[in-house]
Amino acid sequence: MAELSLPFDRWHYPVKKFYDLYDSSIEEPEDFWAEQARQLDWFRTWDRVLEWEAPFARWFVGGTLNACHICVDRHAKTWRRSKVAIYWEGEPGDVRVLSYSTLYREVNRYASVLKNCGVGTGDKVALYLPMIPELPIFMLACARIGAIHTVVFSGFSARALADRINDVGARLLVTADGGFRRGKILPLKSIADEALTMCPSVEKAIVVKRADNSVTLNPPKESWLHDLLEEADPYVEPELVESNHPLYVLYTSGTTGKPKGIVHSTGGYLVHNYVTYKWVFDIREESVYWCTADIGWVTGHSQIVYAPLAHGAATVIYEGAPDYPAIDRWWDIIEKYGVTIFYTSPTAIRTFMGHGEEMLKKHDLSTLELLGSVGESINPEAWLWFYRHIGGERCPIVDTWWQTETGGIMISPTPGIECLPLKPGSAGLAVPGVEVDVVDEAGKPAPREQRGSLVIKRPWPGMLLGIHGDPERYKKAYWSQVPGYYYTGDYAVKDGDGYFWVLGRSDEVLKVAGHRIGTAELEDAAVSHPQVAEAAVVGKTDPVKGESIVIFARLQEGIRPSADQTKSLTSHIRSVVGAVAVPDEVCFVPRLPKTRSGKVLRRVLKAVANDDSIGDVTTLEDESSVQEVIQAYQELKEGKGPGAQKNYAKGKPKKEKR
Repeated sequence: MAELSLPFDRWHYPVKKFYDLYDSSIEEPEDFWAEQARQLDWFRTWDRVLEWEAPFARWFVGGTLNACHICVDRHAKTWRRSKVAIYWEGEPGDVRVLSYSTLYREVNRYASVLKNCGVGTGDKVALYLPMIPELPIFMLACARIGAIHTVVFSGFSARALADRINDVGARLLVTADGGFRRGKILPLKSIADEALTMCPSVEKAIVVKRADNSVTLNPPKESWLHDLLEEADPYVEPELVESNHPLYVLYTSGTTGKPKGIVHSTGGYLVHNYVTYKWVFDIREESVYWCTADIGWVTGHSQIVYAPLAHGAATVIYEGAPDYPAIDRWWDIIEKYGVTIFYTSPTAIRTFMGHGEEMLKKHDLSTLELLGSVGESINPEAWLWFYRHIGGERCPIVDTWWQTETGGIMISPTPGIECLPLKPGSAGLAVPGVEVDVVDEAGKPAPREQRGSLVIKRPWPGMLLGIHGDPERYKKAYWSQVPGYYYTGDYAVKDGDGYFWVLGRSDEVLKVAGHRIGTAELEDAAVSHPQVAEAAVVGKTDPVKGESIVIFARLQEGIRPSADQTKSLTSHIRSVVGAVAVPDEVCFVPRLPKTRSGKVLRRVLKAVANDDSIGDVTTLEDESSVQEVIQAYQELKEGKGPGAQKNYAKGKPKKEKR
């Protein structure tokens, strides 16, 4: 794909250019990051910039700060006190606007509520809330008193919520009566009630009144937030924490059934996100910024809450579905609030591509100045549509690559430094201070234009402190595949200009509409169904979502596949993991293709689902199992339904009666 140069003067500053800055950051990394860190408010300067005991890094050791002070207090004490911090719009159309002085007042009151509930420094608080202002306010209130928050995506089920609460050991849960999605109320309190029956660590629960649906509270353990606020103090002194004090734990899917609790620090995480936010989005005082992610994911943590508020930016938060009640809801929001920076996912872009351009003509999108993409690789066609029809061929697109584990953006164009030529479909170059590469199977640098594994070669401030309660899993998951390097789990290509093209996952993690979902977690959920003997999950290429979920399942002896079985399994997965994990296809098979050692050969199943070449199957215990899978899947595709899978019994087609 040809590169695209943008000749606009705004993104070509007469200052130190990108390559000079990048080179200096790699030559003297500790001096470089110390210089960046001084842009934040520290109550005590660090003793050492970096303490590296591979693979564990501690940044700005000995320095003390408070994330809430950086994101709220320092703005509320300047002219920004009257500046908008959050424009919030609910799906039904209700609106709230919070200035930095309002945010300051509310965060202090919420912090007082937490303290009155017995929460202190180092305690864990679980937040299971819809996209309402109370969510970022509680996050900041936790940070203010030194508590550690774990946000659980509101689309997760009771079991998934309970698993995360139990792993982190949360003492308090904050939830809501409900939330809105496509005109329906999500019964969050009912889901939380079910979860709490499995969570012995939770001592208290706070409930936010949002949807005004009927719920039951169980005092004194459970209380309405509005009642607790009546007794709240107007000011709580921010707790000064050491730089490596955990700010939050966020769970992400991995290659085993149990989600990984990714632990992020306070100091290094904030430094990384503060500077990369400026470099990537060229944020200015007059900017109105909208990241469409859910706060339940890392993009929401870093790019809706901590980075924008640390800069004193005006950020937009929207509660509901992008196309409800009409397909132009997003464009209406951009026009309404004068959004200048719009950061969304390739899945959303491809969805709107399918609706055509006619709806766009109804809205004035001329305030847009910069566009961003996050969550997965964006294909060139979607990139160009985004550039032409949303950005009016005047807005650079920052295609960002990063992960829950990296904490902040690692690879991206950087208009805030210098807008180098853009290549539709490429994430661009690593940001200053970050050294990434593509390596072959031997861990050596791969030749240019050749696919390999994307690795990070040295520690960076936003990197995870580790996996909660499991340092050995941290070492094995990220540092054992390519010794000495952080293993991202993504394939990539480095082109002749050094630009990175991220190709997708190399491990058993799916990217569905930008959400990371571990195949092992889904398989564990599937086999917990009483009628499923074993299951294997693979990803199927999807033109909109990137990947869709396909489950190949073998039922218990004596049970035959049927449409009811498909419905039952789908409902079971929804209840165990959540709506985000519901499979697009369920194919019942008599046998899963296995090697002689008993390992399921998932690449064969993935090839079948994607209509690709099967490849070598000589390692299989019985090669005929492949034909059984092909026939079963073909019948499913032809619409005969699971009840028509004639090859299911004993691996052979039944003879038809004459």
